[in-house]
Amino acid sequence: MSKSLPRHAQTVIIGGGSIGINTAYHLAKLGQTDVVVLEQGQLTSGTTWHAAGLIVAGLLKSEVECEIYTHGRDLYARLEAETGISTGFRDVGYLQIATNEERVHEMRRVAPFMRRFGINCHEISPREAQVLFPIGDLSDVKAAFYIPEDGRANPVDLTMSLAKGARNCGVRIFEAVQVADILTRNGTATGVRTADGQTITAENVVLCGGMWSRQLGARAGLNLPLQAAEHYYLITETIPGLPRNLPVLEDPSTYTYYREEVGGMMLGLFEPEAAAWNLGGIPDSFQFGEIDPDWDRVGPVFEQAFTRVPKALKYGVKKLFCGPESFTPDLAPLVGPTPELRNCWVACGMNSLGILNGAGTGMVLAHWIVDGLPPLDVTAINVNRFSKSYATPAFRRDRTPELLGKLFGQHFHNESPKTARNVKRSVLYDRLRAAGAYFTEGNGWEQPDWFAPTPEEARIERYSWFRQNWFDWHAAEHRAAREDVVLMDMSSMSCFLVQGRDACALLSRLSCNEVDVAPDRVVYTAWTNERGGFEADLTVTRLARDKFMVVVGENSHGHTEMRLHRHIGADEFVTITDVTAGRTQINVHGPKARDLLSRVSHADLSNDAFPFMTAREIDLGYAVVLAMRVTFIGELGWELHVPATQAVQTYDLLMQAGQDLGLRNAGMQTLNSLRLEKAYRDFGIDLDNTDNPIEAGLGFAVKLDKPGGFIGRDALAAIKARGTPQTRMLQFMLRDPEPLLHGNEIIYLGPDPVGYLQVGGYGHSLGAAVGLGFVQLDQPLTPAIVAKGDWSIEVAGQRFPAVASLKPLYDPDMHKIKG
Repeated sequence: MSKSLPRHAQTVIIGGGSIGINTAYHLAKLGQTDVVVLEQGQLTSGTTWHAAGLIVAGLLKSEVECEIYTHGRDLYARLEAETGISTGFRDVGYLQIATNEERVHEMRRVAPFMRRFGINCHEISPREAQVLFPIGDLSDVKAAFYIPEDGRANPVDLTMSLAKGARNCGVRIFEAVQVADILTRNGTATGVRTADGQTITAENVVLCGGMWSRQLGARAGLNLPLQAAEHYYLITETIPGLPRNLPVLEDPSTYTYYREEVGGMMLGLFEPEAAAWNLGGIPDSFQFGEIDPDWDRVGPVFEQAFTRVPKALKYGVKKLFCGPESFTPDLAPLVGPTPELRNCWVACGMNSLGILNGAGTGMVLAHWIVDGLPPLDVTAINVNRFSKSYATPAFRRDRTPELLGKLFGQHFHNESPKTARNVKRSVLYDRLRAAGAYFTEGNGWEQPDWFAPTPEEARIERYSWFRQNWFDWHAAEHRAAREDVVLMDMSSMSCFLVQGRDACALLSRLSCNEVDVAPDRVVYTAWTNERGGFEADLTVTRLARDKFMVVVGENSHGHTEMRLHRHIGADEFVTITDVTAGRTQINVHGPKARDLLSRVSHADLSNDAFPFMTAREIDLGYAVVLAMRVTFIGELGWELHVPATQAVQTYDLLMQAGQDLGLRNAGMQTLNSLRLEKAYRDFGIDLDNTDNPIEAGLGFAVKLDKPGGFIGRDALAAIKARGTPQTRMLQFMLRDPEPLLHGNEIIYLGPDPVGYLQVGGYGHSLGAAVGLGFVQLDQPLTPAIVAKGDWSIEVAGQRFPAVASLKPLYDPDMHKIKG
């Protein structure tokens, strides 16, 4: 029998699991109570019901991860007092163990970062860990880390408690109502149609359909690359004397978590060779469902898991459970407004962390819907970050098996996915591989990370947080850029042509800097939101009166394209063309860059004819290319935008012409080390949507007085009017040449922690590790404090003296760039 549904609601949420109910709860708490939740089965019947309910931090390596986690933990701890329904939350504590020195080092790096954001993660001895977890065999453990406030909850009770809290505020929740379609008109979501033909119109449609989200979204043209995978846990029979408040234990060496469950032991697997489930789609009727276990595949993994708790082996198995969980290609959720439809929002792809991160994700999305902007950095979770390639059946088939183990295992700063590679390749790929390139993966692109002397040596012998086998080869590339000349394949950079009568008006509205300039001028600019927070940093090149080229990092491709389209006015005429795939970007940089290009071009490359931040078409052999005199490494050089059909020939021509100039190929590691010496910022890496250009030291590219203003102008003007900021991004260099910096290291001024490094690398020209980080004081952060302060950086529990600077430590006066 059909249920009578309202004909309209301000917001319709599809899905009544942890994420959908959390989103409804948080919307209601913000005052948006005209909310309808539609669940095709019963609340929690998808994957929420079989979740382990772990409320444990893991190793969190970003500010947003910490804030999403702590919001949920704190809410779950107090929710019962609000609703009267138990959540089953118990702060039994959480143990992470390390069985090798690399894992110890990783945890010692991350623990201080987590403590800065309110997560009480501290190191304890193996003996102390054994006392806390007496059933375990911890004889091989070298160190352990303990969070006493973490614990576990009952996922069904927790969701029901949230549902009551939402209902108490006026939210209406309907079960056994299947949504068949998202209704659209003129690129805007307008409501939903149910399977029995009823429609609900709405200002906002929010898709929180868990593992069904991809297939339901696809009907409305949404790109949601997530895939269900088999997830296993085993529960033993009752173990006499097993403490009910036994801490949750996580062991990356066995890819297993351990906790007490009704008197027995639960062993949950995140095995490194997992299995995707139902690539073609999830049956609508799959409710409270289980998957037939593949014991042949997971049996050996469970055998390894039992080596951590061998005493549990003599007790029988009460339950071997296999159920689906959905995973995304980069193990981050899909959250935010969809690029394909206005007024359509998603929160899905929780990577088996839907209980843990459900509240924080619901909070972020609710604020985003109500306020128009998210309250936290969303660069890593924004749904617009993926191209359609990631949702193909072949990609999901190949990538998914790697994801569970990658989520749970040991991590390294430069480890790339091993599966579903070669999604995008530059036409220079074969040339670079023959030259000894080791390729990493960045947003689907195969990118040369560094170059070995021969192709046979282009491998990582052993991942490490310390110097790896390629370190000296990378150092040679770095020196070549500073002393001779290097060639970098930067074809992964995203490139858009913005054309039409109102192209200049659109870009002026988006850009903090003045882009209404003469043709052939290159302008570096930030794009900001209404709060003054970054939305992009990029270059805009004016090619003609009504023609511009926008070049931005590959990690911002989808967000930049979406922002361009969303800000075209109703009466404006602008076309946006993604030309990334049609051209190859070759960067030539170094003191001898002009000498090299002059050998193969008849163009006048002198300072007078071709000054810094200008663009020209020049000849290179048979090719005519767009050359931009810009730099992201702090040396003389040009970006060459070469037609893809002529890129290999141009590469060969340059490599041959530069043999006696010391020309070398250089990779992404060298790009990073060079730009960090020059303190160049990079949105999505060391800047995010909660940072602003004034505090980031990019005020020179903000023109508050430009005609017509720009989005974020008033917010930035207010920030600047306050005078010397209390929060500023600084460059740091360690005084000791030995330690390495990778990001997230805590910054100290005297005895006080005052910030953390967003990014780190090794400054081979400066002779020590360098990094960029925001420092926050309770007083203006003046040049005198920066110059005279007692600065230090904490690396894995040890503090190292450091130099801080507002100006780049390398070539602060830009002599080399403008030479």
